[in-house]
Amino acid sequence: MNMMNTQVITANPVQDDSGMAPLIAIVGCDGSGKTTLASGICSALQSYSSATYCYLGLGSRGIASQIESWPLIGRLLVRHLSAKAKQARTKGERIPGTLTALVIFCFSKLRVLRFNRMLRLRERGHVVICDRYPQLDVPGFYDGPGLSAARASGPLTAWLAKQERKLYERMVDYRPTLIIRLNIDAETAHARKPDHELPLLREKVAVTPLLRFNGAKIIELNASQPLNDVHTMTLQIVQRVVADYQRSKLLAASPEAHELSVS
Repeated sequence: MNMMNTQVITANPVQDDSGMAPLIAIVGCDGSGKTTLASGICSALQSYSSATYCYLGLGSRGIASQIESWPLIGRLLVRHLSAKAKQARTKGERIPGTLTALVIFCFSKLRVLRFNRMLRLRERGHVVICDRYPQLDVPGFYDGPGLSAARASGPLTAWLAKQERKLYERMVDYRPTLIIRLNIDAETAHARKPDHELPLLREKVAVTPLLRFNGAKIIELNASQPLNDVHTMTLQIVQRVVADYQRSKLLAASPEAHELSVS
């Protein structure tokens, strides 16, 4: 696997975010180090840039952990909900009822709230480092729409699926300035995250190269390397993006500086 590679793909029309600060999204399978890397990069940039960490996942694992702590029924309830969610995200299956669809839709709405908060930060000039990013290339899981893989079980479920897809279409319209894709093998990811199911990790590893993020510029990194090495390479990449942004702001604010740079 190459240590670093850049990929640019033809995109659909996107929202005009030219007046916003850069958005760098770090994506990859669970266990690739997204969260550690994103928060570490933000800390490293604090001395000269108002960089902000933003989590754009569903947050379902944290909620499941809280439910599991409930006495007597917690673990059974989490097991039941997980089975329903797995069926809903499986292609060829049927979404198991309106209640399950409504829960999945509500989680997507929470993601939209986080996404809108991220956009406001960009508008205020914050460089944003995102942990995960929504996508439409692979439905059902991996930050894609949860109701677009399985078949609807009724008119209300079909309506929720349609509304959820519209939410994701709007988010995907905002193309990240840069995607840093962390590539890793499933066995290494599982060694780092033994609480995750190995078959699901293998599925995520298989579809990782298929995620195009509406034609955003993508830089590939080998996340099986020591995290310090990945952090160093990522920081160098992000520093260049931030420097370009700061330079463009300076040129826009100072016509004299623009004339000097041209001459």
